[in-house]
Amino acid sequence: QLQVVESGGGLVQPGGSLRLSCVGSGITLQHYAIGWFRRAPGKSREEVTCISASGEKTNYADFAQGRFTVSKDNAKNTVYLQMNSLKPEDTGVYYCAADRILTDESGGFLCPSFYDYWGQGTQVTVSS
Repeated sequence: QLQVVESGGGLVQPGGSLRLSCVGSGITLQHYAIGWFRRAPGKSREEVTCISASGEKTNYADFAQGRFTVSKDNAKNTVYLQMNSLKPEDTGVYYCAADRILTDESGGFLCPSFYDYWGQGTQVTVSS
């Protein structure tokens, strides 16, 4: 199947860290911009960060800036989300999504407004 698959979620104490992975299956992530989203209980989905197909350009939500880092290893067909200094409000299901890129992404980078593939999500729980 053509999909992306997240992993790495779990239970962590406040102030702790987790690294999430997003692996392409049947698709080559070299050709896709990747977004990370999360959905907290009782809240709407929000975008955490996104990264260009090349891995050279990124954008972060305010709550993620300085704490979260997205990176792309096209050789491993994997995107990572390193989350440090986690807070209870970071609890939720985290999703990665892939957007097929048809241009060279020159002239700047904005998070895609549409994604072709969505992962199943991985649960992140930050609690004492």
